[in-house]
Amino acid sequence: MATSKLTRFEKARLLGARALQLSMGAKPLVPVTDSIDPIDIAALELEKKVLPLDAKKEDE
Repeated sequence: MATSKLTRFEKARLLGARALQLSMGAKPLVPVTDSIDPIDIAALELEKKVLPLDAKKEDE
């Protein structure tokens, strides 16, 4: 991800979009051992900086 600091709105949007992808069958980019919620997987991907989505700022 190119952005260094996400606003809470950007973070919520990215997590929601990725959780939807995961619930529709996308493969997680982090190791998942047990049955875990797609939102938790998306948050883990964001934490590990492997989330395949990014927020585009207006000034970029």
